[in-house]
Amino acid sequence: MKNIRRGMTLTEKILSRKANRELRAGDTAFIPVDLIFGTDGTVPITFGILEKNGIKKLTDKSRIIIINDHFSPASNIATANNAVRLRRFAEKHGIEFYDSGKGGICHSLLPELKAVHPFSVIAGADSHTCTHGAFSAFSTGIGSTDLAYAMATGSLWIKVPASNRIILKGRLRGCASAKDVALYILGMLKEDGALYNAMEFSGDGAEHLSMSERMTICNMMTECGAKNALFCYDDITEEYARNNGIRTDEKLFSDDNAEYIREITVSLDDLVPQIACPYSPANVVDVENIAGLKIDQVLIGSCTNGSIEDMRIAEKYLRGKRIAPGVRMIVIPGTSEILYRMEKEGILSAFVLAGAVIAPSSCGACMGGHSGVLGEDEVGLYTSNRNFHGRNGALSSKVYLCSPAVAAYSAVSGCINVPGEE
Repeated sequence: MKNIRRGMTLTEKILSRKANRELRAGDTAFIPVDLIFGTDGTVPITFGILEKNGIKKLTDKSRIIIINDHFSPASNIATANNAVRLRRFAEKHGIEFYDSGKGGICHSLLPELKAVHPFSVIAGADSHTCTHGAFSAFSTGIGSTDLAYAMATGSLWIKVPASNRIILKGRLRGCASAKDVALYILGMLKEDGALYNAMEFSGDGAEHLSMSERMTICNMMTECGAKNALFCYDDITEEYARNNGIRTDEKLFSDDNAEYIREITVSLDDLVPQIACPYSPANVVDVENIAGLKIDQVLIGSCTNGSIEDMRIAEKYLRGKRIAPGVRMIVIPGTSEILYRMEKEGILSAFVLAGAVIAPSSCGACMGGHSGVLGEDEVGLYTSNRNFHGRNGALSSKVYLCSPAVAAYSAVSGCINVPGEE
């Protein structure tokens, strides 16, 4: 019998092209990196590693970006001094640096800067770097030590991950959203269901998802242990590249006979709003199962759901209404540009008039650093990506994760609720 050569997944093809040799799942290689970035949450440790190893000269500085987004604006003297170190380091090495008012949350900002290209390799010292796989890139989170190595050499040691194939069928209905797709998959796979795997999204359902919706889904795949997540190249990706002046001379696609660990089909037509209960993003149920639960604080935004599309959806449920008594709302646009667009489109006023606080475009309340931590026994309803024990404030507080539609509708209701027909 003639042996049929196994095809390659998109992740294998991207890494093989960068390494200039064929790589399969399980292979290891030093891979040239196209974009290297770090934040105030990770770069300070990298400084010490570079100094300890006597590294004074960095690789091609046009490939490196530093973003001050976790504690921005500074919440205390320590974080203020941290920002000073970042700024001085960037100035010394001629690296692009983005700070309060001029940037935003790293994963929301980088596409705005046209720094994310299809089929590129991206290494970011933040766990949700998977986000940029929305653009058909290999994008993965790294630690501060790996960041130092990438900054110094321009490459990264990578073990090629095996891939899961996620086939999206149909089209989202009603108020179901990309966040619900992500939560549904997390509920299925649990926290370690895709440990060090690639998550490859395709299917006719993907064709109906915008780039920001794809970013939301890829962002959340970190929570089931994925090494990277990416959407297959299609007309949506092509349009993004064309509109941003990005050339894609060689287009890569997974082979029909590529090998996957598992294949999962998600029917978007049948999906209903999902919610992650404490204390795990994978502890997922239908929202209607816990409808009526009283809430104290709502957060709309973050790198997961801070796009202009997310803000438009939330505004739909807030327009002409007031947030329920006893409920606070924090709104975090992903970038300063998104905040500007909210004002230009006339939707910013709906949030303000409803009683919301517009917070800086930073990680802030999402990671419990500042601008909205929870008190004892308080319940938060967040559109962010994590609800671990103690992450968002007091140890006795609880956070539920949901879509912007559910968050906004519930803020007006005063308790968790599924939006009706508006």
